Amino acid sequence: MPSPRSSRERRGGSGGRLEFLSLSQRGPAAPDSPSRRREPAGAAAAPLPEEDCMKLNPSFLGIALSSLLAIDLWASKRLGVCAGEGSAWGSARPLMKVIEVSGHGIPWLLGTFYGLCQSDSSAAREVLLNLLFALLLDLVMVAVVKGLVRRPRPTHNKMDMFVTISVDKYSFPSGHATRAALVCRFVLRHLVLAVPLRVLVVLWALIVSVSRVMLGRHNMTDVLFGLLLGYALYGVVEHCWLSPATAPALFALWSH
Repeated sequence: MPSPRSSRERRGGSGGRLEFLSLSQRGPAAPDSPSRRREPAGAAAAPLPEEDCMKLNPSFLGIALSSLLAIDLWASKRLGVCAGEGSAWGSARPLMKVIEVSGHGIPWLLGTFYGLCQSDSSAAREVLLNLLFALLLDLVMVAVVKGLVRRPRPTHNKMDMFVTISVDKYSFPSGHATRAALVCRFVLRHLVLAVPLRVLVVLWALIVSVSRVMLGRHNMTDVLFGLLLGYALYGVVEHCWLSPATAPALFALWSH
């Protein structure tokens, strides 16, 4: 007959086994258990969204453009020495405004149109008609680019310009610089001038362009792009050159 002790040991042993099985069959640990709170040592952090990565790691091109824009705004403001009467060279502002008018589109259009009406030479009419075409092309292209880019004028500019239209509230590119480069190339190519006059034409184009920054009308990049655009537009005019053979109706209209 088994002793009471041996029977208790057997019962205790079976109870221990049952207890062990019940622990092993339990579900996953509760959310607040230490085993749930501890993260694995080698677990990697969740990746950032792509847009956050772009903000934290901007491209080299973006940094370069931002730096160029900051330098452009800073230098343009420093060079706007005639932006107002109280500026460093405020006394030269009236002279700068005369130079501004000399590069305006309206005087050039009216002068070219008047010369075209008064000309008796077919060769002169051909040159003047193409100059008129170049000036109109310049106005259209500058207006289109300004309307697309919509860069505002510098903050230190005074809106007292000579005869403006709706797109003239925008700054990029400089229409005066575009026109100066276009007219300079046109005159040097199609007019026979002495060397001193040719130098004066180039100086006029440069002074008109620089005066835009000095008056505070434009930033430096506006003027530089305007010069490049005017230089390129002259190539378009040469490619589409109007002559009695290519545009007989226009020349018949202006013939006396």
